[in-house]
Amino acid sequence: MTASLVNLLAALAALAPAQDTLPATTAARDPLPVPFAVGENLSYEVRFGSLKVGDARMQVVGVENIRGQDAWHTVFTVRGGTFFYKVDDRTESWIDRDTFSSLRFVQDLNEGGRDRERTFEIFPDRRVYTENGGEERASVENPLDDGSFLYFVRTLPLTVGETYTFDRYFRPDRNPVQIRVLRRERIKVPAGTFNTIVIQPIIKGRGILSEGADGQIWLTDDDRRLMVQLKSKLSIGSLNLFLRSHTPGTSVGSGAGS
Repeated sequence: MTASLVNLLAALAALAPAQDTLPATTAARDPLPVPFAVGENLSYEVRFGSLKVGDARMQVVGVENIRGQDAWHTVFTVRGGTFFYKVDDRTESWIDRDTFSSLRFVQDLNEGGRDRERTFEIFPDRRVYTENGGEERASVENPLDDGSFLYFVRTLPLTVGETYTFDRYFRPDRNPVQIRVLRRERIKVPAGTFNTIVIQPIIKGRGILSEGADGQIWLTDDDRRLMVQLKSKLSIGSLNLFLRSHTPGTSVGSGAGS
């Protein structure tokens, strides 16, 4: 497990149509329709080859106000490892409900004894972001972060045979990213048997879904678009996530923010 499991979310930065049509403003409007709600909880079994090495969880924990905008608050955690390498990662995203643009992204990564904490404040209206309160840096139109991409893909049609390319990752040097929609497949995981759509993200740099890793993600072939399986080929073996349980959300919810 020498690559961060959380980096899988960055690979989803290409999941918009080639001609991006989402609005760039943050003007008041009806929230965009989404296939999830507050309280949704997806639990995964993490395996390295045939060895069970940990657990992962994806949650929509609330709707909070960030700088005057209502935002979905999502959390992704990974815990586990082997006797020689431990992982305890947590990433959080705040996604504008009106525009589905990222407003805040927080990483707390503890991998192999190395701890790294980063907070990104993202300002879509000015196309800039800051890291840990530092100087402003150039961003992009309708920015998305690692966590928000995984939820954004669930709103897309994902036509088999198509390749989607666009430049929405909030750090411009990570763009462009591509998603290939490979096929439909029926698979069995601990949570049950599902009809799925298989996609292949292709991103720059290193990681479990980078070029050369042959990473693939299985999403349910229905309106929910749940991630039920992920597989990646690394130089030291295969890394896999399998859906163990799913609790649907029950309410839009609200919460305090800043």
